Amino acid sequence: MSATAPLRRAGPADVAAVNALQHAAYARNRTILGLEPLPLTVDYATIVADYEVWLLEQGDALEGVLILEPRADDLLIWSVAVAPEVQGRGIGNRLLAVAEARARELGRGNVRLYTGERLTGNIAWYQRHG
Repeated sequence: MSATAPLRRAGPADVAAVNALQHAAYARNRTILGLEPLPLTVDYATIVADYEVWLLEQGDALEGVLILEPRADDLLIWSVAVAPEVQGRGIGNRLLAVAEARARELGRGNVRLYTGERLTGNIAWYQRHG
């Protein structure tokens, strides 16, 4: 992945790829949570239509998906998902930085997110990023 590869906004033609990456990235959380993770239960056609969905691609490969929900008082990070085969290469860091920059562009002073309390690795990663 190029550190400067631009992200692009997802459109209806990207729904299948977004769905596939989300399922690949979140599948391991089933066992940890003991239930189906929220990102595996939604209709991504609706998500792409209603939220800001940003794609990080390298060539023809979709490597990361960032889903943001601008709200009145903050920006909700709905999902940061990285393809399993490229995890650990800084893509999640890049997506999180884009979310923070987008919050500034929108004039939102707060960025929020939710994660499962059993997802201790995710919690530690988010804590390292403030």
